[in-house]
Amino acid sequence: MIKLFNPKNPDFSELDEKSKEIMLKTIKFFEDKGIEKILEDDFSCVWYEDFIEFQKKEKIFSSLLTPSEYALEKNPDAHWDTNRNCYFNEITSFYGPPYWYTWQVSILGLGPIWMSKNEIIKKRTAQALLDGGIFAFGLSEKEHGADLYSSEMKLIPQEDGTYRANGSKYYIGNGQTAAFTSTFGKIADKDGNILHYPESRKVKSSYVFFVANYEIKGYDCIKNILQNQNYVAEYALKDYKITEDEILAKGQEAWDMALNAVNVGKYQLGWSSIGICEHAFYEAINHASNRILYNHAVTEFSHIKQFFVDAYCRLIAMKLVSLRSKDYIRTASQNDRRYLLYNPIIKMKVTTEGVVVINLLHDIIAAKGYEKDTYFQGALTYIGANPKLEGTAHVNMALIVKFLPNYFGIGVPFEKYPHVPKIIDDCDDSFLFDQGSAQDLGKISFHDYHIAYNKYDLPNVNILKEQIEVFKEMCIKATPTPEQGQDIDFVLINGELFTLAVYGQLILENAEIYEEDDDLIEQIFDCFIRDFSLFATKLYTKPMTNEKQMEYCLKMIKKPVQDTERFERILKKVYAHKGIYP
Repeated sequence: MIKLFNPKNPDFSELDEKSKEIMLKTIKFFEDKGIEKILEDDFSCVWYEDFIEFQKKEKIFSSLLTPSEYALEKNPDAHWDTNRNCYFNEITSFYGPPYWYTWQVSILGLGPIWMSKNEIIKKRTAQALLDGGIFAFGLSEKEHGADLYSSEMKLIPQEDGTYRANGSKYYIGNGQTAAFTSTFGKIADKDGNILHYPESRKVKSSYVFFVANYEIKGYDCIKNILQNQNYVAEYALKDYKITEDEILAKGQEAWDMALNAVNVGKYQLGWSSIGICEHAFYEAINHASNRILYNHAVTEFSHIKQFFVDAYCRLIAMKLVSLRSKDYIRTASQNDRRYLLYNPIIKMKVTTEGVVVINLLHDIIAAKGYEKDTYFQGALTYIGANPKLEGTAHVNMALIVKFLPNYFGIGVPFEKYPHVPKIIDDCDDSFLFDQGSAQDLGKISFHDYHIAYNKYDLPNVNILKEQIEVFKEMCIKATPTPEQGQDIDFVLINGELFTLAVYGQLILENAEIYEEDDDLIEQIFDCFIRDFSLFATKLYTKPMTNEKQMEYCLKMIKKPVQDTERFERILKKVYAHKGIYP
């Protein structure tokens, strides 16, 4: 069964001994530092040099983020294992999201390097990791965000065969001190003019990925654009010399590299939200259990009980979905790219569910959540960031919707894939760095989602299944018009309904694997029936929704089956977390 992370009694039974050691040492580092000092450094915007030095001493980033092919003699067991990286995401976010952030942007920066064919840079990167280095991902620009088409960073060819890099990047974590900053740009002509292809956006021959280092002449770290503990840089390259040895990829390969690196990075965001919510949950239940109002403990009020049960069920669901998506990532291949749907769902849905959980908990502890000596006040700030990193929730939703026809077996027939088990072995996830083309998403097929849903004959599972089938029928018989397809607001609401179908599938697949009891499953689906009904109501009220679609929306609005005894059993499990941590 899935449990909340508890630093006092962590469950690392699915990890090898080396990985357990890394996690336990990380917990000890933060526990020894203490919540008071963690908060003090956060309020004072202190760069976390102590954490950087700790991971350097223990070779943590080197162990976790070096593919085994490039493991060095001083750290021979290094490998990139998404399963154990989930634990590190969760732990660092549990104690302080800024510590997670420097790890997260290092993952993004390392993505293009490990994906490249540049063996010189790969070997230098392995050594830099062993030396305690961190990394950065130079994609976004101040005026264009992550719009790759509009990137103005350019390499100007020189007569000696080198290039001069000119341009700036914005919102680049670790940009002031990264061993390598993987930088996306375009190759210009000798006069500095970037080659554009307005007649076809598919032509990407001028794109390039290269690495830069903050200590080399021509690299200007302008400023930290945030007022918090992280260093999120604006940096400029001014006639910065680049040789072929610093180039990671050109053309279509560079374009694919950018998108595939984000695929690797965005998955981590869900786990960050999970860690934040878990710590906030402990604070909320400890506070509410010990606070007396009107001669009653706060936990005795009916609305508080509902808030806690909803928060707990949504949080466990976040973990079930994220762990199941991990299995699809680790078994992915050119013939099975289902992870390209599940991955943005982690990025979009799990992170937004994290916001829902924190809001529920905040309604419980109210003003306490603003006090400066609580973890919760930071959680209120940081939980909202995750849906907006590595592409906004809206951008990822637009990506998710592209898979709708094939997921429902409308675009292409269902595929009979081999069963994907729980993957917890300690091997390299080498496919992450050989994902291939980022195109042809419309050709990706899925297994029949009914397989997961039909394994459970439970009242609330059946109700959500009915809602999904009505939505699917609407997609077929009341297909959105071209005009509706251009209305982003209309598309996003449909995407929310579609996402719940996939979310439920992943929950049920993993509920079987982790042997979750029917009570928990039913209470989780109680939440999602209400969500589905809410989104159906919103779709009904949209200006562009037509009469036929409105009829389907009304059919989608359903009420979950209430079971007081089931609710009380779940509530007992929830309230058992009182006093567990700290």
